[in-house]
Amino acid sequence: MSQDGAGIDLETSLGYLLKEASSVLRAAMEEVLRPLGMTVTHYSCLELLAQRPGLSNSDLARGAFVTRQSMNVLLQALERDGVVTRPAEAAVGKVLPARLTARGRRSLDKATAAVRSVELRMLSGLDDAEQAQASRALRSMIDALRGSTSIPVTSPARRSPAG
Repeated sequence: MSQDGAGIDLETSLGYLLKEASSVLRAAMEEVLRPLGMTVTHYSCLELLAQRPGLSNSDLARGAFVTRQSMNVLLQALERDGVVTRPAEAAVGKVLPARLTARGRRSLDKATAAVRSVELRMLSGLDDAEQAQASRALRSMIDALRGSTSIPVTSPARRSPAG
């Protein structure tokens, strides 16, 4: 806690712990992606396009948690490398929907295996029930901060002993 007693105790702050976990996860992912010539943002872009072909620059930027400008630079590089393709001109407005090429899918397959190994290592100390509980708790925190009510938030006093 800070010297004046008004700060956050970093040893018990769940927010600080989440930030530390995020930082360590990102570093571990960057480590396994670096030999493949990728960054986490690069991988995120490919994964998003595999799951949702035709996303716009703005959609990809939101999904990868980067600015539109950063995503545009990445997409231009991925196009040059033959990993994604976009039309030369927008059919409507300014949107140039991106799609993975065969080369992009091959790159993604290698990256997915590397990232999955990191996730498996991260979850190795949790059984299936604990993983499900952690996922529910994280989703609840995200929804609470976004103001969503899609998942009911239950106070600790009202939870069953098992959950």
